[in-house]
Amino acid sequence: MDPKAEVSSTDSASPKRSDQLLEAVRGERRVVLATHPNPDPDALASMLGLKTLLEHDQPGRPVRLVLEGMIARAENQMMVELLRIPLTPITSVSIEGCAIVLVDAQPRDTMPPCLGIVPTAVIDHHETPGRLEGVRFVDIRPHVGATSTIVLEYLREQAVNVDRRLATALFYGIDSEISGYPREATADDDRALEWLFPRSDRDLIAQIRHPRLPRSYFATFQHALANAFVYGDVIVSYCGVVPQPDIIAEIADFFIRFDQVDWALAIGVTGELLKLSLRSDHMGSHCGDLLREMVQGLGSAGGHDKRAGGAIPLPDRSPQAVERMLRIVRQRFLARLGLDEAQGRRLLATSPVVPVP
Repeated sequence: MDPKAEVSSTDSASPKRSDQLLEAVRGERRVVLATHPNPDPDALASMLGLKTLLEHDQPGRPVRLVLEGMIARAENQMMVELLRIPLTPITSVSIEGCAIVLVDAQPRDTMPPCLGIVPTAVIDHHETPGRLEGVRFVDIRPHVGATSTIVLEYLREQAVNVDRRLATALFYGIDSEISGYPREATADDDRALEWLFPRSDRDLIAQIRHPRLPRSYFATFQHALANAFVYGDVIVSYCGVVPQPDIIAEIADFFIRFDQVDWALAIGVTGELLKLSLRSDHMGSHCGDLLREMVQGLGSAGGHDKRAGGAIPLPDRSPQAVERMLRIVRQRFLARLGLDEAQGRRLLATSPVVPVP
């Protein structure tokens, strides 16, 4: 069986994928659930669901959810707080003698050094390929909108109770992952949402979706608006040095709603990285492939058809070095879309500043 083929939970002739996963980790004393840096709601919900599944299968065995990076976006912080998702910094966990389940990600060179060993299992829905040699269990379904959809399938196959807290996490994980238009969702995702909705806590979901925001959030948007340039049907924005990496993706989501563009690229500096977030408003854009081509030889990238993210190391963070890298990225991006950099114009004129009342 092709491990990347989409598997339906209704196909009784096929062995249950959840049985194969549980068998792959059954002989291990401990299990560590890991995901990509700065995890999003789909990754967080998927890990919480897998923890429930593994503890149901083998009560008493320790199952740890590890975090690399930070929970940066305000909505994600609220999700972790309200749904009590137990995360341990990856540097505080010994992985010796553990089964490692990599969730919503695939092994590649950008994974943290302490996860440099071959994981026991990989569960993901991204198109970006990883190194899967030696992995005991692989379930990668690029045509499913969210990893949480796959995890819910496992839970239902094993008749595991999905309580209100877990249903809320999985619902929000799927819904946030397939948001936008056109929706990157399948019938499997919609069926999962339909099943989860009456079991979830809508008040908690509303709280997660509407967190309070710090002043730095608005300052970053101000910088991005002041440094946004339009080239034909493309908008490119430099967000400056950002307070947290996830805001770059939020800004890309914000700009793709501009009614005169089909592409939005947001770029910002966080730590020693130049982070990029690419969006398109039409299917068949292959954003993940496009962004990987753009950063080839410079950094790494991956994603979906309409959404992608990437990072380029910045050994020199001087303004001159950052500007040189911005120019390279911008020129590569526009060249791949057949656009001339000389066509660029500012999105907005300078706004007048009124006196303080």
